[in-house]
Amino acid sequence: MNVAQGRILRRFGLAASLGIAAMMLTGCSSEEVLRFGWPEGVTPQAERMRELWTWSAIAALVMGILVWGLTFWVVIFHRKKKNSPEFPRQTAYNVPLELVYTAAPFVAVCVLFYFTVVVQNYVLEKEDNPNVVVDVTGYQWNWKFGYRTIDLGDGTAKYDGTDYEAQEAVAQPERTAAEGEEHASVPPIHGAPVEDLSYLHYDKIETIGTSNEVPVLVLPTGKRIEFELASSDVIHSFWVPEFLFKRDADPNPRANNSDPVFQISEIEREGAFVGRCAEMCGTYHAMMNFEVRAVSPEKFAQYIELRKPTTEGGQGLSNAEALEAIGESPVATSTTPFKTVRTDRSASGVAGE
Repeated sequence: MNVAQGRILRRFGLAASLGIAAMMLTGCSSEEVLRFGWPEGVTPQAERMRELWTWSAIAALVMGILVWGLTFWVVIFHRKKKNSPEFPRQTAYNVPLELVYTAAPFVAVCVLFYFTVVVQNYVLEKEDNPNVVVDVTGYQWNWKFGYRTIDLGDGTAKYDGTDYEAQEAVAQPERTAAEGEEHASVPPIHGAPVEDLSYLHYDKIETIGTSNEVPVLVLPTGKRIEFELASSDVIHSFWVPEFLFKRDADPNPRANNSDPVFQISEIEREGAFVGRCAEMCGTYHAMMNFEVRAVSPEKFAQYIELRKPTTEGGQGLSNAEALEAIGESPVATSTTPFKTVRTDRSASGVAGE
C-alpha cells in the first residue's frame, strides 16, 4: 500500500468515525436508532412490523456497505499507477464470482419475502370473539365510531351495541317496475341505488366528529379489539401512526370484494394517539383527524356504562361528558381542529390560534 492509498483509507475511516460520533451525540437511544424513523408502536403487531423494518434496513445497509466497499477497493487498489504505462490486470471472466453475485440477490429476496409473509400473516390474523368490536365510518370529512359488541371478560354480560332500529331505517327496498311498465328499473350498483347506505353499521353508542370537535375513540388496554371499516362516500384511510400501518375505508367494501376487518391483539399502554386519514379524499382531507384514547379496562367499562342509553340503565352521557367523568380530558390532546373557513389566508391551520 503506497502513501496515497493509506491517506485515502485514513480519510475514509475518519469520515465513518465522525458519522458514528454525530449519531451518538444526538442523544438518540439504541431503540430510536434501530427504528430508523418509525414511531414507537403500541401494539404487538406494530412491534413485529417494526422488527421486520429494522432487520430489512440493516440487511440493506450491510449489502450497501459491501457494494460500496468493493467499489472503493477497485477504485483505490486496482487503478492505473501514475507513472506506469501498464494497466492493472484485466479479468474477463470469473465464473465462481458471477455465480455468487447472481445467487446472492435471489437468496436475499427469498429471505425477505419469507419474513414479510410471516409478519403479514401475524398482522392480519383474526380471532373469534374479540373483546371489543368497533365500527369505523369515514365520510367527507370526518369520522364516526361506534361500539358494536363489548365483552371485557370480567364476568359481566356481553354488550350488544347494534342499533337495530337505525339499521332497518336505512335499508333501501328494491326498486320494482310500476304496474303496466314493460321493463323494471334496475339499480346501478349490485342491484342497489347509488344513495343506498344500508351496508353501514349503526350503534347505540357512537362518537361523531364535527368541524369544531375532533372525535375521540376510547379503547381499553390489554384487550383484543376488532375494527370494521367503511366509507359513506369516497375512499378514506384509517391511520394511527403508533399502529404502524394504515387500512383503507372503502364504500360498500364487501360488495367490492375487499375485507374491511382487522384486529389488534392489544394496546400495550395508556395514552392519547393521533389518528389521521391517509387517503386524499377531497377539499378538507387535512381536517380528518381523530384520536385514539387508550385507558385501563376498568375506566373503559365505566365509560361505557356512562354512555349507554338511559333505556338500558346508563346515563346517556356524551363522549366528552363521559371522558371527563372518568378523569380524562374531554377533548383530544394529540391534535386540534383545523380551520374550515376557505377565505382564511393566515399561516395557522389550527382553530383558536
